[in-house]
Amino acid sequence: MSLIPPRTSRSPVALEDCRLARAIELIGDRWSLLILRSAMYGVRRFDDFQEELGCPRTVLSGRLKALETSGLLTKKAYRESGKRARSEYVLSQMGGDLLPVLIALTQWGDAWLAGGDPAPISFTAGPEKRPAHVAFVDAGGQEVSPAQVRVKLRRG
Repeated sequence: MSLIPPRTSRSPVALEDCRLARAIELIGDRWSLLILRSAMYGVRRFDDFQEELGCPRTVLSGRLKALETSGLLTKKAYRESGKRARSEYVLSQMGGDLLPVLIALTQWGDAWLAGGDPAPISFTAGPEKRPAHVAFVDAGGQEVSPAQVRVKLRRG
């Protein structure tokens, strides 16, 4: 089965067994994705998230709690001199593993939503700072085009 299969009346994986569906349930709402985006860029504190996103405080509080409970963010205490202890939110390893997904969405937006404008941010790799992009890579380390990727279903 190719990555873009022929028309069918049903998905090959039942919704309740689909890990993509579970991931979408976990991070698929607008505010959660925007919080993860901000965390990817280093925003950590509640007031900074709120100011950047313009998210209602009650919504932000609920999303931060849900992202922490799910294991995507880690809550850490900090205290500024003369002030009470507060919390900041840092991407956990689980959350950090979403970086390729967030970068892929960024690069997709650059390709399809920019209207010809240059990308406001780019990603580089290595000490030479070579341009980097998200791609499919086979087990041998070779980049492959999406057209070459096939979906293999586990039977049973």
